[in-house]
Formats: sequence, C-alpha cells, structure tokens
Amino acid sequence: QVQLVESGGGLVQPGGSLRLSCAASESIFSIYTMGWYRQAPGKQRELVAVITSDGRTNYADSVKGRFTISRDNAKNTVYLQMNSLKPEDTAVYYCGAEPYGCPAPDYNDYDYWGQGTQVTVSS
Repeated sequence: QVQLVESGGGLVQPGGSLRLSCAASESIFSIYTMGWYRQAPGKQRELVAVITSDGRTNYADSVKGRFTISRDNAKNTVYLQMNSLKPEDTAVYYCGAEPYGCPAPDYNDYDYWGQGTQVTVSS
C-alpha cells in the first residue's frame, strides 16, 4: 500500500507563492505517474498538473505559466510550485499516484491519494 503525504499548504495573499510537497512511501516511486488535483468547496476534483516518470508534464489551462510540477525520485517526492496565486486557486490540493506509468491518466487511473493540504488565497 502506497502512502502519500502532502505538505506546504497555507494562507497566502493574492500574488504570493507556495510550494506543495508530496512524499511517497514506495521506493519504486520513480516509475509512477504523479498528479496534483484540487477540490474547491462545492466543486468536483480537477486536475492541476501531472508529471510522468520521465519528466513529461501537463497542466490545466488555468494554471499554465503560474504553476510548475517537478519530482525528485531520489527523495520519492513530487512538488508543485505555485506562483502568482489567485483567490480562485483556493482549494484542497491532493496528490495522486498512478503506478503503471500511464502518460495521461484519467482521475480513475490513480490508485493512491494523499489526505490533501488546504491552500487559501485571500487578502
């Protein structure tokens, strides 16, 4: 059973930055496709960014140019650097692990999820 632990959320003013981290328990993390999703109150969980085992990335249009996903396989960790934050980025952010290396997984392809970390963007 893979465990994912997110950290780095918090309260930030509009225009500010945060870096989220997601640490995985598995040593074979390097073959997983990892994704960041978010869920705002009353809304469905939506894809933010995804990164494959070989570093290919994809982003939601709403975050392109502001967010960057990266991974450190030696530390079994995936990151989400969030810059120029907006109030509409407020949500609980979750990381997910897709263990078969799918390059473009759907939400249901992710086998493992973290507990989520709250990001609030407000003045």
